[in-house]
Amino acid sequence: MLRKIIQTKEGLFSAIVLGILVLTALLGPILYPYHPYEINVEKILQAPSLKHPLGTDLLGRDLLSRMIYGARISLQVSVVAVGISLIIGIFLGAIAGYLGSWVDQTISRFIDIMLCFPTIFLILAVIAYLEPSILTIMIVIGLTSWMSVARLVRAEFLSLKEREFVLSAKIYGASTFRIIFKHILPNALPPILVSASLGMGHAILIESALSFLGIGVQPPTPSWGNLLIEGKETMEIAWWLSVFPGLAILITVLAFILLGETLQEILNPRKR
Repeated sequence: MLRKIIQTKEGLFSAIVLGILVLTALLGPILYPYHPYEINVEKILQAPSLKHPLGTDLLGRDLLSRMIYGARISLQVSVVAVGISLIIGIFLGAIAGYLGSWVDQTISRFIDIMLCFPTIFLILAVIAYLEPSILTIMIVIGLTSWMSVARLVRAEFLSLKEREFVLSAKIYGASTFRIIFKHILPNALPPILVSASLGMGHAILIESALSFLGIGVQPPTPSWGNLLIEGKETMEIAWWLSVFPGLAILITVLAFILLGETLQEILNPRKR
């Protein structure tokens, strides 16, 4: 799978960007000498230099170290949020697609109702009653982004449940649980993987937007979103505080989108 991904330009770009992101998030805090909370009033708003490659902020904190820790936040949010949405979406979509009848109608109408509300407004409504934190952001994003996964899984199950291998499993007396999760779900994984890749990029965008609005990850904990809001006030004299976090968000989300498109090309049975 990895070999097929890196054989395309888009897949190679995604693999390089995401590989650097993961290594930076894991090894950066160990290898980089500056701490993201270290305040130094003598280094306030220093431009990028050899000592501080991305410059310093309003409190003299090294921007690169804060972006490294922000990368960890973004990865945590994307992985956990997408994991929650996949669990809910796969379960409801599988039940609706396999059982059909009134169960399918009920779940489908519930999905339609949830899709009527813009995701960002659902998140804002929930956050308004909860204390903003990393855990809250991850759970809320996951609980408000499962609908597309459920519809995708439902469509796959509707197509696969009439196949010969499913009928054979029924004849041999396999339980409904075993048929759904042992026989049908593995054959429905390719589009789910594509959806998960796109969902991770979307989760990073949502977290950054919430942090930019001041209701996401709260300072002094660094995230790419609240680094942007810190740089907004000094954009004319300290451009690096906005440019570098913005580029990090752009490149990372683009890498996830290109990875999803590459997976779609590789896993498309018509092109294999």
